[in-house]
Amino acid sequence: MLSNIDISIAVLVFLSYIFIDGLYAYYTLAVVGKKPIKSAFVGSLMHFIIAFGVINYVKNYLYVIPLAIGSFIGTYIVVKYYS
Repeated sequence: MLSNIDISIAVLVFLSYIFIDGLYAYYTLAVVGKKPIKSAFVGSLMHFIIAFGVINYVKNYLYVIPLAIGSFIGTYIVVKYYS
Protein backbone atom coordinates (compact mmCIF):
# COMPACT_ATOMS: atom_id res chain seq x y z
CA MET A 1 0.00 0.00 0.00
CA LEU A 2 2.88 2.37 0.77
CA SER A 3 4.25 1.97 -2.74
CA ASN A 4 0.89 3.14 -4.12
CA ILE A 5 1.20 6.63 -2.60
CA ASP A 6 1.54 9.39 -5.13
CA ILE A 7 3.42 12.26 -3.47
CA SER A 8 1.63 14.86 -5.58
CA ILE A 9 -1.77 13.52 -4.44
CA ALA A 10 -0.52 13.46 -0.83
CA VAL A 11 0.55 17.12 -1.12
CA LEU A 12 -2.78 18.06 -2.69
CA VAL A 13 -4.68 16.28 0.10
CA PHE A 14 -2.50 18.07 2.67
CA LEU A 15 -3.08 21.51 1.12
CA SER A 16 -6.78 20.83 0.56
CA TYR A 17 -7.28 19.98 4.20
CA ILE A 18 -5.41 23.05 5.39
CA PHE A 19 -7.95 24.99 3.36
CA ILE A 20 -10.95 22.83 4.35
CA ASP A 21 -10.30 22.97 8.07
CA GLY A 22 -9.57 26.66 7.83
CA LEU A 23 -12.97 26.98 6.20
CA TYR A 24 -14.53 24.79 8.88
CA ALA A 25 -13.16 26.98 11.68
CA TYR A 26 -14.32 30.08 9.79
CA TYR A 27 -17.72 28.40 9.26
CA THR A 28 -18.05 27.78 13.00
CA LEU A 29 -17.19 31.41 13.75
CA ALA A 30 -19.79 32.56 11.20
CA VAL A 31 -22.48 30.30 12.69
CA VAL A 32 -21.74 31.50 16.23
CA GLY A 33 -21.82 35.08 14.90
CA LYS A 34 -25.26 34.34 13.35
CA LYS A 35 -24.20 35.19 9.81
CA PRO A 36 -26.46 32.91 7.72
CA ILE A 37 -25.29 33.78 4.20
CA LYS A 38 -21.61 33.51 5.09
CA SER A 39 -22.23 30.25 7.00
CA ALA A 40 -24.20 28.70 4.14
CA PHE A 41 -21.67 29.66 1.49
CA VAL A 42 -18.63 28.47 3.45
CA GLY A 43 -20.40 25.24 4.47
CA SER A 44 -21.31 24.32 0.91
CA LEU A 45 -17.83 25.17 -0.40
CA MET A 46 -16.25 23.13 2.36
CA HIS A 47 -18.31 20.02 1.61
CA PHE A 48 -17.62 20.29 -2.09
CA ILE A 49 -13.85 20.23 -1.48
CA ILE A 50 -14.10 17.45 1.15
CA ALA A 51 -15.06 15.04 -1.64
CA PHE A 52 -11.49 15.23 -3.01
CA GLY A 53 -10.00 13.94 0.24
CA VAL A 54 -12.64 11.26 0.68
CA ILE A 55 -12.13 9.91 -2.83
CA ASN A 56 -8.39 9.65 -2.23
CA TYR A 57 -8.34 8.09 1.22
CA VAL A 58 -10.94 5.54 0.20
CA LYS A 59 -8.46 4.42 -2.47
CA ASN A 60 -5.51 4.39 -0.04
CA TYR A 61 -5.93 4.85 3.72
CA LEU A 62 -2.41 6.30 4.05
CA TYR A 63 -3.66 9.60 2.58
CA VAL A 64 -5.31 10.13 5.97
CA ILE A 65 -1.88 11.12 7.35
CA PRO A 66 -1.42 14.28 5.22
CA LEU A 67 -5.16 14.91 5.66
CA ALA A 68 -4.84 14.96 9.46
CA ILE A 69 -1.73 17.15 9.44
CA GLY A 70 -3.35 19.61 7.03
CA SER A 71 -6.48 19.63 9.17
CA PHE A 72 -4.49 20.52 12.28
CA ILE A 73 -2.63 23.35 10.54
CA GLY A 74 -5.74 24.84 8.90
CA THR A 75 -7.72 24.95 12.12
CA TYR A 76 -4.78 26.30 14.09
CA ILE A 77 -4.17 29.18 11.66
CA VAL A 78 -7.79 30.34 11.58
CA VAL A 79 -8.37 30.07 15.32
CA LYS A 80 -5.05 31.74 16.16
CA TYR A 81 -5.29 34.64 13.71
CA TYR A 82 -8.96 35.17 12.84
CA SER A 83 -10.97 34.54 15.99
